[in-house]
Amino acid sequence: MRLPRSIIAVTLAVATAGCSDIGLRHLEAPGPGPDEFSVLPVKPLTQPKDYQFLPAPTPGGGNLTDPTPNADAVVALGGNAAELNPNTPIPSSDGALVTASSRYGVPANTRQVVDSEDAAFRKKQGRFTRLRLFKVDRYSQIYRRQALDADIQNEAARRAGIETPSAPPVDE
Repeated sequence: MRLPRSIIAVTLAVATAGCSDIGLRHLEAPGPGPDEFSVLPVKPLTQPKDYQFLPAPTPGGGNLTDPTPNADAVVALGGNAAELNPNTPIPSSDGALVTASSRYGVPANTRQVVDSEDAAFRKKQGRFTRLRLFKVDRYSQIYRRQALDADIQNEAARRAGIETPSAPPVDE
């Protein structure tokens, strides 16, 4: 018995689509609404005084319209733009936190170690998550056993006598 070519073609297309790698997270807009991240608040454009003496373009550098985008974003979110400089000392208000978190020492390669351990964990946990017919969030699949349920944790804190004034009330 011979299978029609269309069935074979559809089967191959589905099998090939299941092998695509879209990354760990499948992020998609929840609806047809606007994308709030596509709107960039920039300073108004200005006309140069002399078009003959325009500055040379600097890839990755600042521009005349928006010279400090990171500092502007920090200020817009309520932060202090002066703290963006990595050479500034740690504020005295954070001294106890830094001391407590580094009491056992701080290895220089922490990020590399965590990255390699996480990659090995994802490889072990995500063996069959690459095979899928529908769009799913692989991050949620891989880390589902390590995720905390906020409602359960909040209820446990309340049973232990810990006040949680900023948490929403329990739905009954």
